[in-house]
Amino acid sequence: MATVRIAGTGLTPFGEHSGRTGRDLFAEAGLTALDDAGVDPDDVEHLFYGNFMGELAEHQGHQGPLMAEAMGVQAPATRLEAACASSGVAVREGVKAIRNGEADVVVVGGAERMTDMGTTGATDGLSIAADDLFEIKAGITFPGAYALMASAYMRDHDADPDDLAHIAVKNHDNALENDKAHFQKAITVEDAVEAPRVATPLGLYDACPISDGASAVVLTSEEYAAEHDLDAPITVTGSGQGGDHLALQERETLWKTPAAEEAAAEAYAEADIDADDVDCAEVHDCFTIAEVLATESLGFFEPGEGLAAAKNGETTRDGALPINLSGGLKAKGHPVGATGAAQIAELTGLLAGHHARSDAVPDASVGVAHNAGGTVATVTVHVLEHDGGVGR
Repeated sequence: MATVRIAGTGLTPFGEHSGRTGRDLFAEAGLTALDDAGVDPDDVEHLFYGNFMGELAEHQGHQGPLMAEAMGVQAPATRLEAACASSGVAVREGVKAIRNGEADVVVVGGAERMTDMGTTGATDGLSIAADDLFEIKAGITFPGAYALMASAYMRDHDADPDDLAHIAVKNHDNALENDKAHFQKAITVEDAVEAPRVATPLGLYDACPISDGASAVVLTSEEYAAEHDLDAPITVTGSGQGGDHLALQERETLWKTPAAEEAAAEAYAEADIDADDVDCAEVHDCFTIAEVLATESLGFFEPGEGLAAAKNGETTRDGALPINLSGGLKAKGHPVGATGAAQIAELTGLLAGHHARSDAVPDASVGVAHNAGGTVATVTVHVLEHDGGVGR
């Protein structure tokens, strides 16, 4: 298989972009990524683009060729939809295309416009990632669904839900230096514990914001990077995807996420690593409980032990395994179609040493990105490694 290198990345700020279109946002991210890579748009052989709610938010389907045109790329373009894992799946498809020898240069990424929908509209739009017949019609929204998962976790592990507050505080603190983050504001444990409940046991600070934004990553083959003398020290050494029942009631337990376990096992095997080799990770924390479930499914902690990891300092910036140094979805923001590729962009910066939080992991060589769709019915896991550069 061909080696896949990350040649460039681009992110818009995540937050409110009232009046801007999805194509405008993605053009900004895509052109930034191409410029960062030093790659000509004419060299791009395929675009894989993640988007979830384009039809609802902008009355716009068939977005693949639209986004290629917006960034000046004349190549086949495919839109991928997997709820909040849409651009994680896009990254995986790009990795496969290069590994299989189908392309030497691929752009992967995604975008979402959500804030113009308002809180009610966005909440309703996001809900279609659940089972319409058996969940949505019964009144389930994603805060409610993750509250069910959190309640089951707390019950089965006799755990204290107040420990979730430490995850929110950690991720807000990490985002303070991230100029792309939606929230750049510190909070306290008391703020989080005393905040209004969104869906018990989850409060306001347990939930990520409704965000607009776009992300893009330029992937190339080893041969192309060497031929064009690209500065591309980060490789994608592992890629995995897992799936589960869409509806929570069909699962063995409400809180276990076997799709993430499957995706991690596949990605780790391809990269020939295990959880102990990981130096830092960006995981899908749409709610604070989601970070807990992710870190346990990735093998960083045993079941029941992930909840107190932030409180105990294990996943903080100065801990043994920093998690979500970008601020995570919780504070960086979550324009759902952009999130998976944004995680890859953030990890690339962290491992390459040019991220605002790279000083927390100065010797890091292995990072993991975990991107989940719905109540973790679709998951991608990618392993990124710093190997010193092309030809090393």
